[in-house]
Amino acid sequence: MKTDLKIVDLHVHSTRSDGSMKPSDLVEYAIQKGLSAFALTDHDTTAGIEDAITAAADRNIEVIPGIEFSTEYKGRDIHILGLYLPYSNAEFQQKLTRFLDSRTVRNHKMCHALNEHGVAIQYEELSNLFPDSVITRAHYAEYLLLKGHVRSRNEAFDRFIGDYAPCFVPREKITPLQAISLVLEFGGIPILAHPLLYHMGNDALDELVSLLAKGGLVGLEAVYSTNTAADERQMRALAKKYDLAISGGSDFHGNAKPGLDLATGYGGLIIPAFILDELKLAAEMKRKKK
Repeated sequence: MKTDLKIVDLHVHSTRSDGSMKPSDLVEYAIQKGLSAFALTDHDTTAGIEDAITAAADRNIEVIPGIEFSTEYKGRDIHILGLYLPYSNAEFQQKLTRFLDSRTVRNHKMCHALNEHGVAIQYEELSNLFPDSVITRAHYAEYLLLKGHVRSRNEAFDRFIGDYAPCFVPREKITPLQAISLVLEFGGIPILAHPLLYHMGNDALDELVSLLAKGGLVGLEAVYSTNTAADERQMRALAKKYDLAISGGSDFHGNAKPGLDLATGYGGLIIPAFILDELKLAAEMKRKKK
């Protein structure tokens, strides 16, 4: 993408969670796409950040160390992005590891459930198939497809691992407020990811954003791949109501989300670099008010 406007992408995934591109390859692709910065926000892990930052050295692109926390609010899966996290900080990693333990327990239970439904699978086999990745349901879908149990990833979710399918096992999750608190504790910028994907209804979403804003939320992802122009206006208005900054991201996963590209989403996404500048400013102002 060639443009005089500096652009960024603040929501990107790699093979360290459920994306299809290695962190170092993401850097090369981001440069091709004309990005001045991108945030590596893998699910519940910062494992790919060091590789990405190393690959970006002297390349005139900023890799923002981030994460996407899976949290739970009133039975719903709510995602909190954290930007500018101290990924090499030992205390931060200890707290993150405790959070990830619940995902491992859940994965063992899901493997057991799949075996009971005729799918021979062991957690160790799944981990070996996707080394260095945080195992998500996308990996189960890929496994089921590779082993011939289903004909598509969608079928894997419909028959086995979707929210209402027989082998789905929920895991104990931290709350959105706990995720925000952790991000703030280590100097990061907490953002509510893709609010409209939760399908909560306007009043319930307003209630959630109000709660999170009081808990220290800095930004709301209003510029997003699946948002229409009307959606974006609605999210900008909601952010303004609660004095939140705007964030933007493609939620790029590579082959895991066909047709959704880095930087441009489904073709019309543009995230100007000043959005990142305003997020940083908003975070700094909130820190000074404390």
